[in-house]
Amino acid sequence: MTQLFKGSAVAITTPFSHDEVDYDTFERHVNFLIDEGAQALFVNGTTGEGSTLTEEERLNLIRLSVKASDGRVPIIANTGTNDTKASLSHSLKAKEAGADAIMLITPYYNKTSQRGLIKHFNLIADAVELPVVLYNVPSRTNMTINVETLVELAKNPYIVALKDATGDMEYLSQCKAQLPNDFSIYSGNDDSIIPFFERGGDGVISVIANATPKEFQAIYTTYQTNPSEAKELFEQIKPLIKSLSVDINPMPIKALVNHLGYAEDEVRLPLVELEDEACQPMIQAYHEFKGV
Repeated sequence: MTQLFKGSAVAITTPFSHDEVDYDTFERHVNFLIDEGAQALFVNGTTGEGSTLTEEERLNLIRLSVKASDGRVPIIANTGTNDTKASLSHSLKAKEAGADAIMLITPYYNKTSQRGLIKHFNLIADAVELPVVLYNVPSRTNMTINVETLVELAKNPYIVALKDATGDMEYLSQCKAQLPNDFSIYSGNDDSIIPFFERGGDGVISVIANATPKEFQAIYTTYQTNPSEAKELFEQIKPLIKSLSVDINPMPIKALVNHLGYAEDEVRLPLVELEDEACQPMIQAYHEFKGV
């Protein structure tokens, strides 16, 4: 297995203007993130409102990410759904569009068993022949990938990583103890990256790094040589991370990215824009963190 990245990747937002994808702004944001130290970009995920994008929009965003990145960082496309055939189709098209890897969420609503997860993920991975990041987010899917299931899935040469949004550090410890050393595990929660790194996590797939890519990568880099200093850096950004909990992701980060000029303050239903009184504390927290 080859690690896709180490450190801070960004679950990038998708900018809209009058309900159309704003590709020019998206390209500017991609370049900003890479220039400021993002180690990979995850496109069309939850933060990117992938579930409300058309197939054409999703593929255009992948193509544009690949072109703008120009090989500087991996472009990882979220292609997972609760339908194996649809997930396979999305994944093959993402590969054709130039994605370096794909991310597959556990099926939701029509949940499956652990045996079903193994068949679902292996079928897609074997057919697509790209590196696969599995996504374990029980708060959104109401199911989890058991450690024993991960151990079995890690035997597949294409399944190379896990985005762990369980928030369960014991789960992480068990994964690290039982999985191969070259199987990467990334945090899906910005607010717990220090304990995640302490238990051997390989990085984070971040929401807040849409606005602070350099600072979030610095926490990981610093942790490798000076954990105490990294903890201090995290304490400085912690109030900003906490301020994003004012509402459901990605509504808060879209408002902050809009403030920075990388999106209109626009989301697609069923999401709704934040009200001004909810935005202001978050914007204030950002400026206090940046010292401006």
